[in-house]
Amino acid sequence: MVLQGRLISILKLLEQRQTVTVGELCDELGVSESTVRRDLVVLEEKGKLIRVHGGAAITEDSLLNYERDVRTKSEINIREKDMIGRYAAQLIEDDDVVFIDAGTTTDKLVDYISKSSATFFTNGIEHAKKLNAKGLNVIILGGKVKQNTEAVVGASAAAYISKLNFTKCFLGTNGISHKSGFTTPDCEEALIKETAAKNSLKVFVLADNSKFGIISTVSFCDIDGACIITDKVKSEKYLKSTQIKEVSER
Repeated sequence: MVLQGRLISILKLLEQRQTVTVGELCDELGVSESTVRRDLVVLEEKGKLIRVHGGAAITEDSLLNYERDVRTKSEINIREKDMIGRYAAQLIEDDDVVFIDAGTTTDKLVDYISKSSATFFTNGIEHAKKLNAKGLNVIILGGKVKQNTEAVVGASAAAYISKLNFTKCFLGTNGISHKSGFTTPDCEEALIKETAAKNSLKVFVLADNSKFGIISTVSFCDIDGACIITDKVKSEKYLKSTQIKEVSER
C-alpha cells in the first residue's frame, strides 16, 4: 500500500475507534512497525492525530464512543500507567477506606500496594484477586460483569456503594475535557464512578496523557471534582481547572 493510501486508512480507523495501537495498524495495513511509526509522525505534523506511547489518538475535544477490551488497553502507554500507579499507591494510608475502580491504570495502582491495614472496595475482578493474594482486606462489589472491561456494574453495585463512605477513591477515565469533565462510554460504569466519587472524601482520577482532550459518551464527574494523576499535562489550561499531579520515573 502506497503512503497516501496508508494515511487515509489510518485516519479512517481513528474515526471508528478514536485510538489505535501500532500493532493494530500493522495488522490492518500489512506493513512493519517502523513504517507505521513514520506514517504517524507525518499525520501528527499535519495535525490529524496525536501520537501516544504505543499508538495514536484523535485530536483535541473529539468524541470517543469506542472501547477496547482489557487486554488491548493494557498494552497501551504501559510506562505511563506504571508511573501513575506507583505514585497513587503511595497516597494510601493504613486507616483509609478506599474504592478502586476497574481499569488498566488502576490495575497498576493495585500492583504497587504492599502491606496495608486499609480496607479496599473494588468493582474490578482482577483487582480483587490481586489484593486478596496480597493478604489485604478487600470487598468486591456484587452485580453484572461487563465482559470487555471485566468490571462489576449495574444498579445493585451502585446502590451498595451509595451506602458507603470512602476516605479516598481512585477512578479511571476514558476522556478528560473542560466541557464534559471526566467521561466514559458506558452508562452503567459511569454510575459506579459517579457514586463512588460522591461518597469519597478525596477523589483521584488516574489518567495518562492520551486521555486529555477526549470526550466520551457519559460524564461522571466535573473536571474540578477530582485531582488528576497523570504523566504529562498536554495544555496548561487544565492546570487552571483542577488539581493535577504530574509524575515521572525515578
